[in-house]
Amino acid sequence: MPASGLHFLWRNLRVADQFRTGVSLHSHTMHSEENMAFLPRYAHHIPGVSQIIRKHEATFRSHYGKELDYSRAWWTPPLPAPDAEALERRQIQDLLQLPALVSLTDHDSITAGLNLHVMNPLSVAPISTEWTVPLDSSFIHLGIHNLPSADATAWMDHFRAWTAAPDPDRLAELLSALNAIPDVLVIFNHPLWDEGLAGRDIHRQMVNHFLDRHGRWIHALELNGLRPWSENREVVALAAHRSLPVISGGDRHGREPNANVNLTCAATFSEFVAEVRQDRLSQVLFLPQYNGSLKLRCLETMADTLRDYPEYPGRVQWSDRIYFRQDNGQVATLTSLWCGAGPGIVRNFVAMLRVLESRRVRTTLRQALAGRREYAL
Repeated sequence: MPASGLHFLWRNLRVADQFRTGVSLHSHTMHSEENMAFLPRYAHHIPGVSQIIRKHEATFRSHYGKELDYSRAWWTPPLPAPDAEALERRQIQDLLQLPALVSLTDHDSITAGLNLHVMNPLSVAPISTEWTVPLDSSFIHLGIHNLPSADATAWMDHFRAWTAAPDPDRLAELLSALNAIPDVLVIFNHPLWDEGLAGRDIHRQMVNHFLDRHGRWIHALELNGLRPWSENREVVALAAHRSLPVISGGDRHGREPNANVNLTCAATFSEFVAEVRQDRLSQVLFLPQYNGSLKLRCLETMADTLRDYPEYPGRVQWSDRIYFRQDNGQVATLTSLWCGAGPGIVRNFVAMLRVLESRRVRTTLRQALAGRREYAL
């Protein structure tokens, strides 16, 4: 049976003392293309945001004579790979007094890991990705960690080809082949999050069907640092039912480092993979930010994505980091499409979010949004 441990730093400040390394899994960089097809489904349920979105849609419809196709738009997180890796590494070193291993997993891209190796040939950063896997009318995400550097690009070609033409039998072949590489770790990311809005019951049926067919090649189920404890608790139960370990995954997109990490006695990422795959050992540590308000943390992440970054030429404004594929196939930034700062109502919304940069405002919101949470299984 898997041996997984769950720890909470606010309960035991010395919990890391018995371990050798901290491992940060599942975080995103500027190379992660975050599709915006979900936006209208979520945003229309948010007061204030809904009005902004509808006004923008009406303006687009009036100007172009058709509906805005969100599936042709995507945004990218602000941090480049070196800064994202340094952020995760610094948290583990400063908070836990441990050396760090960091695996960056951008959506359907390994550019971050490749860039770290180009910039530093001695880098030990794993080459990893978060693969979007279409299933039925929805999708799931698999964290593929530590691809062999010589074959990583070829593996991404295989993933993209399968995504373009999904085939259940071919998926089994790919996962089996990944499992045959001892140093590769395959994680089912946030398995119970109905991200595709298929419906709770339909999504869980899809997850169970996937695990029935492919679970032998999945090495762990993720406890996600940006999902509520009630959902993570269900993942723990699912993992126990499936005889799989649970593992950390912060899912960071902004400047807040991952809210959970793994603790290990391994010195290298390959040794850590062996602990999870062979020994079925996984020690997950939730960090203090996870004990805060999830709503406020999500708002702060949104504010991070919308603030200016003068240190990143060409990506200073948030509209420089949102892209749209035009009818002619060419890709343009929102800045170029707007020819300026954009509609006033959108600028006002951005300004409202930037108020969160005030420590006093964050403190007030944190107190207002605080709620009692019981971290028990």
